[in-house]
Amino acid sequence: MTEPAGEGFPKAARVRRRREYLALGRTARRRHTPHFVILGEPRTGGSRLGVTVSKKVGGAVVRNAVKRRLREIFRRDRQRLLSDHDLVIIAKPGAGTLSYAEIARELTAAVAQRDLGRRN
Repeated sequence: MTEPAGEGFPKAARVRRRREYLALGRTARRRHTPHFVILGEPRTGGSRLGVTVSKKVGGAVVRNAVKRRLREIFRRDRQRLLSDHDLVIIAKPGAGTLSYAEIARELTAAVAQRDLGRRN
């Protein structure tokens, strides 16, 4: 089944390689929320998302649900969240109990502080 144009989550919109995750872990700005750690760094060429959810969050079903929700929030609100940034979202224990709306509210509030992607 194919998705309508503009509704997908292409490879170009993802942080995919281990070395990219490690580089962002070293250099990106961090924002802690009750259920997530958000790493952000400016880049040219559009926003990308990386998601990490460990077994501490829950079983495979719970982890995959958290990842699907995070990707969907990013896909729908990419420009509003942070345009032209790499974002890595690390889920903390307890993230699996949140609804889509609660995750969206927490991420939007964290990113809205606007110092996530800026360098001093």
